[in-house]
Amino acid sequence: MERADETGERRSIGELRSSAAVAEAEEAGLIRRRRTSNQAPVEVWPTIDGPLGLTEEESLSYARNFFKFGFLLLPWLWAVNCFYFWPALTTSSFPRLRQYVFRSAVGFSIFTVLLSSWALTFAIGGERLLGPVWESLVMYNVAEKYGLTSWS
Repeated sequence: MERADETGERRSIGELRSSAAVAEAEEAGLIRRRRTSNQAPVEVWPTIDGPLGLTEEESLSYARNFFKFGFLLLPWLWAVNCFYFWPALTTSSFPRLRQYVFRSAVGFSIFTVLLSSWALTFAIGGERLLGPVWESLVMYNVAEKYGLTSWS
């Protein structure tokens, strides 16, 4: 069964219902659509908390600091940088900010791969993979090695 919508096009009732639901959600602010040239553009914020967050200049300072401090063996700051400045990472609206956030994403990805491969090497391979070197690499026998336990 078909009906004509506001523009005169013939659509099924299901399409009309879904388009009405989308229009209601858009009015409620749940959905953002790309605007055409005759409509006002949607304001984009550099942080995930929108208008409650930082300005663009403050965001640039924070993103730069998170990126730099990530090299001081604090790669979790790269993950925070990617999470907090997600809108800047997914849009091209903030090119100066995006470079730090993108580099943080790359750095955190590389760190995650290296840490995971190291952990899996020890967890799966263990003594069979590393041989006699295993005893000097593991940390669970340090107390025994230095005589710090009463039961040795």
